[in-house]
Amino acid sequence: MLNNFSIRPKSRNFGFDRGKPIDRFYIEKFLENNRAEIKGHVLEVGDNYYTRTYGTNVLKSDVLNLIPSPEATIVGDLATGENIPHEVFDCIILTQVIHVIYDIKMALNNTIKALKPGGTLLITTTGLSPSCRTDFHGDYWRFTDTSLRMLLNELVDEEKIEIDVFGNVAVAKAFLDCLAVHEIPEAILGIKDEHYQVILTAIVKK
Repeated sequence: MLNNFSIRPKSRNFGFDRGKPIDRFYIEKFLENNRAEIKGHVLEVGDNYYTRTYGTNVLKSDVLNLIPSPEATIVGDLATGENIPHEVFDCIILTQVIHVIYDIKMALNNTIKALKPGGTLLITTTGLSPSCRTDFHGDYWRFTDTSLRMLLNELVDEEKIEIDVFGNVAVAKAFLDCLAVHEIPEAILGIKDEHYQVILTAIVKK
């Protein structure tokens, strides 16, 4: 009977080597649906691909990184607040970032401080997922909609938080196996079962 089960995933790279990873399907849908918020002065982590792809009326684009890089315009640390300005950005995009920061509450607090009054924070993060630990960063947290809401509600009023979840048991199995988007039917991707939260999204207003 054990021959029917594999202990090795199809990929060790989230499916990047097979095509587009499944989590990117939901991340991109989320950003597409919130294009109107990606405007004015925008901050993104690592690079500004999503700002360039989904931004509308972006006046200035900054990129935050922990270490100097060709893309980085700000070298700083969300967890400590080092070099993170206050009340500067109209929109901050944090895609798949918060679960790799150990001091997550301080990181979110410093992120919200960096928003202008009325600014918008767009978050995507992980529920069910393989580990993404690397030599560059750790991998510390997994979330449910309940834990993410409680965490954010310690920093902003509940009415300023909008959380959604995506995934189902088939998507969870495929993502843990690191299949790519094209390897499962799109109709399956669109079915939501809150018991299998693969990707979580949050819109936070300051």
